[in-house]
Amino acid sequence: MTTTPTVSTPPSAPAPPPSDSAVSRVKALLQGNFRQYGMVVALALIVILFQVRTGGILLKPLNVTNIVQQNGYILILAIGMVIVIISGHIDLSVGSIAGFIGAMSAVLMIRNDMPWPVAVALCLLLGALIGAWQGFWIAYVGIPSFIVTLAGMLVFRGATQYLLEGQSIAPFPRTFGQVSSGFLPELGTNAVYHWPTVILGVFVMLAAVWQQVRQRRAQSQYGFSVLPLGWFVAKCAAIVAALAAFTLLLASYRGVPVVGIILALAFVVYAFIMRGTVVGRQVYAVGGNEAAARLSGVKTKRVTFLVFVNMGLLSALAGLLFAARLNSATPQAGIGMELEAIAAAFIGGASASGGVGTVFGAIIGGFVLGVLNNGMSLIGIGSDVQQVIKGLVLLAAVGFDIYNKKKGGA
Repeated sequence: MTTTPTVSTPPSAPAPPPSDSAVSRVKALLQGNFRQYGMVVALALIVILFQVRTGGILLKPLNVTNIVQQNGYILILAIGMVIVIISGHIDLSVGSIAGFIGAMSAVLMIRNDMPWPVAVALCLLLGALIGAWQGFWIAYVGIPSFIVTLAGMLVFRGATQYLLEGQSIAPFPRTFGQVSSGFLPELGTNAVYHWPTVILGVFVMLAAVWQQVRQRRAQSQYGFSVLPLGWFVAKCAAIVAALAAFTLLLASYRGVPVVGIILALAFVVYAFIMRGTVVGRQVYAVGGNEAAARLSGVKTKRVTFLVFVNMGLLSALAGLLFAARLNSATPQAGIGMELEAIAAAFIGGASASGGVGTVFGAIIGGFVLGVLNNGMSLIGIGSDVQQVIKGLVLLAAVGFDIYNKKKGGA
């Protein structure tokens, strides 16, 4: 009698629970975006620290409005600078260009009585032409951007002194000053909150959630890892809560300042360009590997040229905002702006080697510097110590980027 042998099947390894895969996906996404998320957390911690140290003054509606108005022109420059850095270049001339454009606007409006909208349009055009001039030498002649923009910094600093004859020019027309110091008009009177600001804030919240949903859908469509649904809902809720708190702070004073609207529009436009257009992807490609981008059919010289045209345009806009805020054009305007813009871009996650960075990160980096400046001034820290602290923050941000690259390479 023969018996059929039985083959024992080894037990299969138990499948990992769904929660483990979800946690691993969250960890992977956090590691891939650590610099960006890390700076958001750092900004929140800095705000909490100075809110406690200043006895609640930091987040008073008036002070929050001041932070937006005082740093609007730096944030505009940071948007342009992060795009330059992503493309693998640097621009040291933005502060001098901003000062020169401010001086030119004063000559047109105050000395020559030109209507301010016409003067603003001409100044923006002049800024773009200056950017085109520098972009030509960098993209088509091949001179390093450091050298070209260093020369531009000297040229336009001297041109500002010559244009103003060493003296300040003031005041600007009142309507032009409202560009930097004005607010969104109110609807009605005796309202607890500034309703146009509340309505605008609701639209911004809806747009932010829609953008998150759209981004998640696109990532899923192309097979990229996405946050689990619960984590995604929590992320959207956190974004809405932060925007709602910021909106109510502004709405409880005089509403959103005009410079805040300009900054928000610039953020939306440039974030869309860098994330959702061919030109934006080409900028990343050129900064990541210019030779490979050229072999892939990207017109690398044209991309570099356009990056500096855009930087000149945004430098002019920042110069106009700064002049409007001061209500005068001064020979010393713009000094140090380039360093603040570069620092904001690097603190916000841009890589010194190019190809990495976001517009959102540059805005966060700019607010980190702005809150540091404001908070340290409120608690009485001198400007000398402030410079030391900001320098250490910049060094730590860039050093962390290099450490991550070496760790990843290992």
